[in-house]
Amino acid sequence: MCGLSGELRLDGGLADVAAVARMTAAMEPRGPDGSGVWSNGPVALGHRRLKIIDLSDRAAQPMVDSELGLTGVFNGCLYNYKQLREELREEGYRFFSTSDTEVLLKAYHRWGRDCVDHFKGMFAFVVALRDSGTLVLGRDRLGIKPLYVTRDTARLRFASTLPALLAGGGVDTELDLVALHHYMSFHSVVPPPRTIFAGVEKLPPATVRTIRADGTVEDHRYWAPDFTHVPETSPADRSPADRSAADWSTAVLEGLRTAVDRRMVADVPVGVLLSGGLDSSFIVALLAEAGQRDLTTFSIGFEAAGGESGDEFVYSDLVAEHFGTDHHRIRIDDSRLLPALAGAIGAMSEPMVSHDAVAFYLLSQEVSRHVKVVQSGQGADEVFAGYDWYPPLADVPRADAAESYARVFFDRRHDALVGILNPVYLLDDDAAFDFVRRHFDQPGAETSVDAALRLDTTVMLVDDPVKRVDNMTMAWGLEARTPFLDHDLVELAAACPPELKLAEDGKGVLKRAARGLVPDEVIDRTKGYFPVPAIRHLSGPYLEMVREALAAPAAKSRALFRPEYVERLLAAPSTHRTTLGASQLWQVALLELWLQNHGV
Repeated sequence: MCGLSGELRLDGGLADVAAVARMTAAMEPRGPDGSGVWSNGPVALGHRRLKIIDLSDRAAQPMVDSELGLTGVFNGCLYNYKQLREELREEGYRFFSTSDTEVLLKAYHRWGRDCVDHFKGMFAFVVALRDSGTLVLGRDRLGIKPLYVTRDTARLRFASTLPALLAGGGVDTELDLVALHHYMSFHSVVPPPRTIFAGVEKLPPATVRTIRADGTVEDHRYWAPDFTHVPETSPADRSPADRSAADWSTAVLEGLRTAVDRRMVADVPVGVLLSGGLDSSFIVALLAEAGQRDLTTFSIGFEAAGGESGDEFVYSDLVAEHFGTDHHRIRIDDSRLLPALAGAIGAMSEPMVSHDAVAFYLLSQEVSRHVKVVQSGQGADEVFAGYDWYPPLADVPRADAAESYARVFFDRRHDALVGILNPVYLLDDDAAFDFVRRHFDQPGAETSVDAALRLDTTVMLVDDPVKRVDNMTMAWGLEARTPFLDHDLVELAAACPPELKLAEDGKGVLKRAARGLVPDEVIDRTKGYFPVPAIRHLSGPYLEMVREALAAPAAKSRALFRPEYVERLLAAPSTHRTTLGASQLWQVALLELWLQNHGV
């Protein structure tokens, strides 16, 4: 896991190495173990390294392969790099390291842009071709690893984080009004390629972008999960009612076993973030089943507020004791939470309203003292229908799916923004719903639930929980691996009939797969969330921090929100909630806090 950056000049000039060095330095937390900058005429690449695979300097980046005429930077992990290395060696390639970065370079030489079809892992990479002057950018199928891009007539720059691009200078930070409307409506999700800034975009997941020396660009989308359901092939001696559920649960169990095993590839120890929910507990169970000994697990808790508990230690303790892990229970008191908010907001590549962000930030700080790599349960709810907005869609006609989804998921509808945003920031059209409708109108995804899961798996998941985990863990040089986002498992889940996923109050097929491995108390518990009550129930110093941000000169000058709306929220901070129960005050304050934190 690392941070990458670089520049390609489009006007015939030399790359600005100093700017690339600034961008690289801004990502030091992502890669505290080493750094490097390389340039050749119009191209410069920078890299910060977190040593996970091949701890020697032979794996340092930017990595130059003079024999092949390729130079690359890479963030992520190719879990099947050993198998690919053997395959490439059999075809005559010679290796000077045991790193997955070198495998990526040689795989690109062998297969071109189709190399990504051979990769099982999470990745963002840039490869510079010496002889043609071409630059190739790539991102993994589920967008687990980020890649931001800014471009003008003279140059193109890219980095693993948006703040790194800002450190390079010259970025257009005018607000993108469509992105703003997404933020305020689509549960704070801004779909790619947009970001909150008009001058910055993000490379979409499952995309390889080729930029030729003349500046022409070609994007190739190489993957999308297919939500078409496959025929059942269960043994004939089972009744039709039973065989589908049994077969699917068996397939899911085997798929998750493979995904968890893949993510143990490392030259350093691997731990687990154990929330006490089904997903992370299932990961621990499968590692224990596979014979892992002295597995290190971590859970976090906060002080109660507003009558809401701040931890789920009763369940994480149960799982840790059941499997005999080396468990670390981390309790955060309020004296640490408030100062950590500035660090968490500074680590966000984009404004992320979920209070989970600061929880992951503080958890990662503690975990990084013990291990460099952890497995985490993110993604299971989107992939296996664990959220409470899916069941209401089960009986909705497919033609009405987009409207029904917006009713249960959107924070607010378009017409409500008139009373929230100042007129200069309003749009005539309903950008957020138009995006969702277009997504739902795409072929495939036979049922309304399938269509919602397709959208959440390929869009919401990428730009909410996945981005949050990457940003907060990498703020402390911690690599998080997410087996529920193994693309083979995601494809399997996409083909699974929705009624099997909706069973047992959500994630039914996963719960059935876990029976006998995970304690029943964990499987059958009420679904929990990562609680940070002090942010859900803003009061005291947290409310004062919010009040100061919304009254700051930058906020007054920007004038995003109508004063009467802000005053109404501040007068009753716990009263005003979005459709899904989030704090409206925190949503507007977080946007201002983020912009001010990054000097905008």
